[in-house]
Amino acid sequence: MFLRNAWYVAGWDREIGTALHPVTMLGEAIVLFRRQDRTLAALEDACPHRKLPLSMGRIKGDTVECGYHGLTFDGTGTCTRVPGAERIPHVARVRSYPVAERYGLVWIWMGEASLADPAEIFAVDHWGDPAWGINQGDGMTIDCNYLYMTDNLLDPSHVAWVHQSSFGGAGTEETPLQTTVGEDGVTVWRWMMDAPPAPFYAPFLKFSGHCDRKQHYEVRYPSNAIIKAIFAPAGSGGEGRPFHQDVFLMDSYNFMTPIDERRTRYYWFQMRNFAPNDAEISAQFATSVRGAFEEDRAVLTAVQKGMDDKRTPNLDLKIDNGPLRFRRRLTQLIEAERASSLAAAE
Repeated sequence: MFLRNAWYVAGWDREIGTALHPVTMLGEAIVLFRRQDRTLAALEDACPHRKLPLSMGRIKGDTVECGYHGLTFDGTGTCTRVPGAERIPHVARVRSYPVAERYGLVWIWMGEASLADPAEIFAVDHWGDPAWGINQGDGMTIDCNYLYMTDNLLDPSHVAWVHQSSFGGAGTEETPLQTTVGEDGVTVWRWMMDAPPAPFYAPFLKFSGHCDRKQHYEVRYPSNAIIKAIFAPAGSGGEGRPFHQDVFLMDSYNFMTPIDERRTRYYWFQMRNFAPNDAEISAQFATSVRGAFEEDRAVLTAVQKGMDDKRTPNLDLKIDNGPLRFRRRLTQLIEAERASSLAAAE
């Protein structure tokens, strides 16, 4: 079901302060906390004694004290105190997870700790570039399997029906899709030429009239995506051509963390090539994007229910080529990881 040797987003760094912060990721209960120097620790959220969640305890300096009998654990998961015991049992420890902070997000490595490399965290182009603005991120829980979300983020065509007042527009119904398969993921894309701009983007374009528009929907294994919106004056766009000086660029970064088989935590933010310090524009984008993603949430929640309750088989269409190829390769990666783990255990 899940690829474990990967970095997943656990939350925004601003969410984790002086209190214990429980999360569930890939079906595993984890508790995050900050040490006195503000660095993060992530532990299995279960005391080994009676499995009370450590998140029901309290922070003591750089350690967590269980709220049931006072067993205390440091950020490595090592038990440092068992009240009333002459010695600490060697099995009195909890799993610790590699954790990193980047782009205002907290990332946890869910697999073999020795394989964790922060350099493999999804790279964000233009982060820190003073010429680019950022729409501060948001998040939501969606009651669906994360693969329905990766399907959605490899499906530019759905905007014509789900997002008619925002991302939709001329060309989004019939223009054929192109699919590119890479080592780290799948991209579905298309150029729509000489068309009116979509309602969501039109107020922010530096040019008037029709546009050449590219939809670039890219999802990398296991569940991170970048959606690139490109709008150029009509006649200036197209694959391989240099950008027009008035081109509109917006990169939407999307991170899906499975909670379990039927729930996903979704985080996002956008980078744009204009108005880098305009808080009002950032707020407008943030509100509009949230509204569009609420439309996705309604659809995906219903899709999960529909697939759970189906009485007849669902069908796949030509537009599903990208999502199906992504699923196929991800399944291969998960099976290979599982086989490697079994071999190591024998």
